[in-house]
Amino acid sequence: MSDRSQLEGLVNQLLDEAKVQGATAAEADVSLVTGLSTTVRLGEVETIEHNRDRGLAVTVYVGQRKGSASTSDFSASAVKEAVSAACGIARYTAEDGYAGLADPELMAYEYADLDLYHPWDLNAEHAIELGQTCEAAARDFDRRITNSEGASVSMHEGVRVYGNSHGFVGSYPTSRHSVSCSVIAQEGEAMQRDYWYSTTRSAEDLEGVESIGSHAAERAVRRLNGRRLATCQSAVVFAAEVASSLLSHLVGAIRGESLYRNASFLVDSLGQRLFPSIVNISEQPHLTKALGSAPFDAEGVLTSSRELVKDGVLQGYVLDSYSARKLGMQTTGNAGGVHNLIIEPGRKDLAEMLKEMDNGLLVTELMGQGVNKVTGDYSRGASGFWVEQGEIQYPVEEFTIAGNLRNMFLGVREIGRDVDLRRNVRTGSILIEEMTIAGA
Repeated sequence: MSDRSQLEGLVNQLLDEAKVQGATAAEADVSLVTGLSTTVRLGEVETIEHNRDRGLAVTVYVGQRKGSASTSDFSASAVKEAVSAACGIARYTAEDGYAGLADPELMAYEYADLDLYHPWDLNAEHAIELGQTCEAAARDFDRRITNSEGASVSMHEGVRVYGNSHGFVGSYPTSRHSVSCSVIAQEGEAMQRDYWYSTTRSAEDLEGVESIGSHAAERAVRRLNGRRLATCQSAVVFAAEVASSLLSHLVGAIRGESLYRNASFLVDSLGQRLFPSIVNISEQPHLTKALGSAPFDAEGVLTSSRELVKDGVLQGYVLDSYSARKLGMQTTGNAGGVHNLIIEPGRKDLAEMLKEMDNGLLVTELMGQGVNKVTGDYSRGASGFWVEQGEIQYPVEEFTIAGNLRNMFLGVREIGRDVDLRRNVRTGSILIEEMTIAGA
């Protein structure tokens, strides 16, 4: 992007100003994002939004006292004011022996181009046309599609620059484009809503808009006339589009802040078996064009591929520099989060996994946030389909699935090859041996 060199200059300006104002160390982060989003509903334009967002943040250290400030004003006077505010805060905060920049030898002084930037020459007229085509495909799919929440088309591109007083300044441009559709199906008094979407770095890789619309409609129609379930114990398959939440709960439990606060059911679990031996989970931050890829983390630390879980055994935590120091360990390059967390897929598709389950529940939607990270207790509202003899029998609704994450992880029987690539966490469908279903 043409703004990249200017933003790098701004970061250097912030770092120089921090030194002038007495900071013993400093780091700065500057970003610029532009985009276009449109939504059509029932064939009519509902929203058109152009955005150009920018911001800078500076953190200074005076010894081991820390202060931060941010602004969206890039003028020279605003830079001085932001640094001055950060230094003022630092001089009045308590010393923290764990505070400071990441170690200099860990910086990403050299890194590869991960092919994350694919601009889309999209104007509002074309975006509206794509949205109308997507929604029309959904509304024409079945006579039971009676209403629509709309179809949206968006493109975003940006650049992020990070630098610190170790002499490191790094930057890379990114893009993210998406198409989504949500419709309502009705049969008699029964009504159901469902959706589908596609998100990629490159517009060329997006799923076709008509396919997105048709899939959204198909999902809505198949949920009609859902039944209630009696409370029972049952095997459960989490469809790929919701299975990623299970891995997100794992990440939350092994994140440094949760561990040093003793606020996780997985404290002191390094080297312990969390899953059956069929489970392997890795972090792969350098996949080209992937949504979670990044050459360095939010502290400038070079990212690298690693095994998080090998043969079911936990190999590492998710740490930034601060949490690593609190735990007496080294950062894992995860300041800002994980980068392409991937669970190794098995050989079966969803249909084959349902055959293996035989009788049980297929979950396609989760609701609520009923997860206790301290105890691992899990309870969430859900909807999906009841399966008998390996075949879907009917939709089910208004029930809760419950268990404990430690038992759920150990109860993983199969991971599907139907991997969902639309997220930072990549997984296929996951079959869990047994959970409690609280129904009527």
